[in-house]
Amino acid sequence: MPNVFGSPHKGSEPRHEQVVFCQDEASGLRAIIAIYSTALGPSLGGTRFYPYGSEEEALTDVLNLSRGMAYKNALAGLDLGGGKAVIIGDPAIDKSEALLRAYGRFVQSLNGRYYTACDVGTYSEDMDVIARESRYVTGRTVEHGGAGDSSILTAFGVFQGMRAAAETAWGVPTLRGRRVGVEGVGKVGHRLVEHLREDGADVVICDVNTAAVERVRSLHPEVEVVADRDAMVRTELDVYAPCALGGALNDETVPVLTARVVCGAANNQLAHTGIEKRLADRDVLYAPDYVVNSGGVIQVADEIDGFDFDRAKARATGIFETTRKIFALAADEGVPPAVAADRLAERRMSEIGRLRGILL
Repeated sequence: MPNVFGSPHKGSEPRHEQVVFCQDEASGLRAIIAIYSTALGPSLGGTRFYPYGSEEEALTDVLNLSRGMAYKNALAGLDLGGGKAVIIGDPAIDKSEALLRAYGRFVQSLNGRYYTACDVGTYSEDMDVIARESRYVTGRTVEHGGAGDSSILTAFGVFQGMRAAAETAWGVPTLRGRRVGVEGVGKVGHRLVEHLREDGADVVICDVNTAAVERVRSLHPEVEVVADRDAMVRTELDVYAPCALGGALNDETVPVLTARVVCGAANNQLAHTGIEKRLADRDVLYAPDYVVNSGGVIQVADEIDGFDFDRAKARATGIFETTRKIFALAADEGVPPAVAADRLAERRMSEIGRLRGILL
């Protein structure tokens, strides 16, 4: 049986409901599943396959990621809690059918408290393998009833959040005539560029992958290219959209940032606590990343009931109203939007979670 225990968080910090260490020596599986909250329903979050330097590093990551999923799912309006899993290893070397199926047995052993999906190092095809041992898998291939590429609704949701930010900053929910810098034009970023150009924005891009840059330029030769993040944040922008790695908003970038709005698809954009206040002090409007990039989780969550793209897209359209609500709450309570978003998520988890105590 898996080892189950509470998180090591101390004091008033909320504790995870369950943390499961999974090991199968024969296949080489070493994994950790963390369930932060099931207040709103079964926990949902992807499985990350990554060569962590230590088990402690993997545990820290999965605890943080599962907490983030609880907040993301709450503000996405889903009746799902927050969970996450990590598999320790190099997916290029260690991934195998036996390992994935062994992992699926552990997911199944939780009896629906945790639904898994894709994340870094795992793909829809891997979910199909895991699903041979567990009913609690989403993010599957189209051939197996899944939704396919979740970047479609992720980019769409970021664009909805950006429209809400534009309305708050400039009075109209459009990026027409605005200069928007998109850092990272991979799966999500290049789709975001499409939405922005259709809306009439002027777009600046950068990416470490020259092929990704050239793909965008072949479709939109008018798009401007800059060298890297440092050049991006220093160039004159109305909106900065981080769509690559986390930590884009840090002690070096925030002081030189020219944009009035920050709204992008990358996870964990704030390098550390306190950055949200520095942005607010500079009158930079920050759209919380886990709110605006929730289109992907909305898409895979819809799969649980049998995927319908139009239904999922309609729910992702709601990111516009949720982002507006967060900006309004931030103004009313005199706090940065990141704090307002956390408060709104916690309120929903508390108010709706309480109903589960009413006996039927």
